[in-house]
Amino acid sequence: MGIAKASKPSKSGTQGVRVTLKRSPIGTPERHRLVLRGLGLRHIRQTAVHPDTPQVRGMIHKVGYLLEVGKP
Repeated sequence: MGIAKASKPSKSGTQGVRVTLKRSPIGTPERHRLVLRGLGLRHIRQTAVHPDTPQVRGMIHKVGYLLEVGKP
């Protein structure tokens, strides 16, 4: 009679990547600034943690010259 709820997998087993904005995006192409905004980075030394997916890796590759990448 009741509806069974599907349990979500725990996030402890998933891998992530920590990105920190190290250089100013002033003078960079508009597309690169949009990628930084998509990564959630607005200020120098700001850090964001994202899941390690091909989409996020592609974004990091595009603006890697502005970032420092590490494990969370």
